[in-house]
Amino acid sequence: MSPTLIKTKKRAAGALFAVALNQVQIHQTRPVGSAIASDSFSNDRRLWLHDSSALLRPIFRYLEIDSAHWPDLETTATSSHVKNHVGSFLRVLAEENDESSTKLEEQELALSKAVEAMESNISTSREYYERKKEKHRVYAHEWREKFLGNESMAETKKHLQKTEEKDCKSPHPEQAPAASTSEVEEKSFEEAKMIGNRRKVVVLYELLSACLADTPGDDINSKRSLEGYDARHRSALRLLTTWFDIKWIKMEAIEVFISCSAMAVLKQGDGKENENASDDSWEKWKRGGLIGAAAITGGTLMAITGAVVLHTCSSTGLAAPAIASGVGALAPTLGTVVPVIGAGGFAAVASAAGSVAGSVAVAASFGAAGAGLSGAKMARRTGSVDEFEFKAIGENHNQGRLAVEIMVAGFVFDEADFVRPWEGENDNMERYALQWESKHLIAVSTAIQDWLTSRIAMEMMKQGAMMTVLSSLLTALALPAALLTLTDIIDSKWSIAVDRSDKAGKLLAEVLVNGLQGNRPVTLVGFSLGARVIFKCLENLAESGHVGIVERVVLLGAPVAIKDEKWEAVRKVVSGRLINAYSTNDWTLGVAFRASLLSQGLAGIEPVDVPGIENVDVTEVIEGHSSYLWGTREILDRLDLDAYYPVFKVTHTKSPDTT
Repeated sequence: MSPTLIKTKKRAAGALFAVALNQVQIHQTRPVGSAIASDSFSNDRRLWLHDSSALLRPIFRYLEIDSAHWPDLETTATSSHVKNHVGSFLRVLAEENDESSTKLEEQELALSKAVEAMESNISTSREYYERKKEKHRVYAHEWREKFLGNESMAETKKHLQKTEEKDCKSPHPEQAPAASTSEVEEKSFEEAKMIGNRRKVVVLYELLSACLADTPGDDINSKRSLEGYDARHRSALRLLTTWFDIKWIKMEAIEVFISCSAMAVLKQGDGKENENASDDSWEKWKRGGLIGAAAITGGTLMAITGAVVLHTCSSTGLAAPAIASGVGALAPTLGTVVPVIGAGGFAAVASAAGSVAGSVAVAASFGAAGAGLSGAKMARRTGSVDEFEFKAIGENHNQGRLAVEIMVAGFVFDEADFVRPWEGENDNMERYALQWESKHLIAVSTAIQDWLTSRIAMEMMKQGAMMTVLSSLLTALALPAALLTLTDIIDSKWSIAVDRSDKAGKLLAEVLVNGLQGNRPVTLVGFSLGARVIFKCLENLAESGHVGIVERVVLLGAPVAIKDEKWEAVRKVVSGRLINAYSTNDWTLGVAFRASLLSQGLAGIEPVDVPGIENVDVTEVIEGHSSYLWGTREILDRLDLDAYYPVFKVTHTKSPDTT
């Protein structure tokens, strides 16, 4: 184990992580910021802190905290005096090391410099981001001109502002959680200012290493149920960065730094075991999975049985040297990529990261099963699903990213629409778009659009009648006769698409359970029927008891009923934020899904009254259902998913009439 933290600081770090882990679980079912009642530690095996969950005690064991202190730390983590406890542990971490700890300080410096270099390397340049943003603006303008004029006309908007304002609001405004669509100040602690940036980096590095390790337990209850990087651990680390008052990208840099170390070790091992392999064998290995069969333990990197087997490695159980060797092997490459540190600087990091106190044997796999998501063409595997394929997006593939984002479009007019809404997004995850049942989605989207261009629809929109239709549906009044034509056109196509979305959701759950994403935390984002795919995926995960896979979820314009759906169960399989983004003027969705809307409510046009779900009104951005094709990126930017606490940045515009 790396000796960069002395004993008292290891205990404080473990205690902080325990408190964060418990707070994350509480926030699943209680509004963030609400008063928390005193909950003494119990034998409830559903608690994330319980020894049977294998989420906390392996962390204590990795940090070499005396087992006699574990029950006290667990009890402290469930105390109602969270602020006081966090502050006291932060003060312990801020204390200076004694005079004999010069070597530790040098190691802190080396590690922090390496992480800073990695952060600089993975940061998106302003120029690059602006180019992507401009490209998206052109795309948005093109599609807005093409579609929006048929769905949300200027005359309709003016009419609604004057005469339909009341009807446009949610029928149950009191159900929307307070501040769900306003900026929420991130909660940091004054004591965090006492801790230097180097110490914060070391603490996060140690805790992440502990999360990735699978240390041997004392009994069967201590055995980890999920290999790899648990989403609940990542959510706790996200909360810790907030308490430390540092940006999340710093944690992502630590993730990449550790995974690069793993890849370096694998490369070194590949060279020894496959001396006659071709020069491009490492590139082949990287293409096959994030870091192959590698994993981090308390100083030891190993490949394990059952991990990825690629062209360059035909056996499992391949032993690898200590993580220090990995950093050292990668030093020349990193020195070239980041000259400010140089190979010598990364060699120093190897010394800081790799001192081993004993040998810890079992590794946690990050390898993607089979060919990974890119190879997951699962046509005709479930029922009548004919198309189910992942498309890689962005430049972060095979770049050591320890989190995956899967995006699902559900209102498309050609195959390119499965990818276009997600291009250019500024994040550091490995990203994929799911292309599914394009034939049926294009058919229903086109049918709706064809009706929107009809004479009846144009006349109704000119008269400002569409929002009256939506408000009528919300109050369970009769459907206007003029819309009967619409029901004839789209009903059969819509029902087929809904059925396929449910089956695609089951397939997506299978993909995640089977670890095709490489046992890394997953963020799921989808709009329209794509949001329904995600919801059904979460339902299947809840039913099968698979937790710790999904970190965050964003449902945009979701055609999912509010009543009689398993929202509470779904919420508990998402470790972090679960966001329901709705637009109160999405009459297209309201009419298309009217059968459920009349009796059960609809998530895509109103808030979901379930504790722990973050409801966000995006009516300001979404002028019609097709707007999700080009407006999704703006919504995601405003949500700031890297933040732990709910955020939705509202654009404050000045009225033309204001003087």
